[in-house]
Amino acid sequence: MSESAPVSPPALVADIGGTNTRVALADGVTLRPGSVRRFRNADHPDLPAVLRAYLAQDPGARPGSACVAMAGPVSEGTGRLTNLDWEVTAAAIAECTGAEEVAVINDMQAQGHALAHLAPSALSPVQAGRQPGQRATRLVVGVGTGFNTAAVHEERKGTLVPPSEAGHTGLPVRSAEDLALADHLEAAHGYPSVEDLLSGRGITHVHDWVAGRETGMDSEAIMAACAAGDETARRSVGIFVRILGQVTGNMALVQLPFGGIYLIGGMARAVMPYMDEMGFAAAFRDKGRFSGFMERFPIWVVEDDYAALTGAAAHLADHI
Repeated sequence: MSESAPVSPPALVADIGGTNTRVALADGVTLRPGSVRRFRNADHPDLPAVLRAYLAQDPGARPGSACVAMAGPVSEGTGRLTNLDWEVTAAAIAECTGAEEVAVINDMQAQGHALAHLAPSALSPVQAGRQPGQRATRLVVGVGTGFNTAAVHEERKGTLVPPSEAGHTGLPVRSAEDLALADHLEAAHGYPSVEDLLSGRGITHVHDWVAGRETGMDSEAIMAACAAGDETARRSVGIFVRILGQVTGNMALVQLPFGGIYLIGGMARAVMPYMDEMGFAAAFRDKGRFSGFMERFPIWVVEDDYAALTGAAAHLADHI
């Protein structure tokens, strides 16, 4: 009777956003069915507390490796979240999980590593573009609690996803309305960044500006009002969609993602039903003599809310 092959320990993967942290176990690049848990960040003092709570629900889980994707800049295994006062370190993750190999990456990097593993059903088309080449650069654009982008390069030795903090670049201005809105954001925040408009809190800034007062409505309430036909909400969403198209077009010209552009995050999914009628593609292609060139890029919205977890697992598979 032959001996059975030893079972490799699972990887623990986590995706920290500004509001929630998702945690799961993975075998290779596949998430274990039923292993995904969501934790409200406000209910926990730091990431180790979240990971301990997760592992306490499955005392038998002994991860051999761990990868945490976080919404903030990372350097040498340490990062601080942009929209949450948490510091994340590889050493603390190793201590609370027992994992021997640990990686900390930006959440957009994780989304980039996930692209090759997404099911076709997870992609909703926005612009057809041209058939991508096998190793063409791709671009992830994240619109959720914050905003960021990442280019994805397929190389012979694996997938390379350089980090960035694109949400803190300056807001584009193409019209008198854009300038008035940028002036409003600068007066309120000191600097009109892309993230101050293209994010969950950004849509509230736009809505308050359109209404001419603080309405107290969050992004969910604004999207619900838009769906109900409220004119202030619809105008706000229209501005959001148009400027998202402008910014995505700018990023496309920087990276030339002939492999496609992938819009991810809760706000990207929320405005997806309005992209066509409110002019996303027209704003994306509005680049003067390069307008025809912009039609070459295929664009999708990613509907998989757990893609960053798959990407974290793929990063481990590629690099550890």
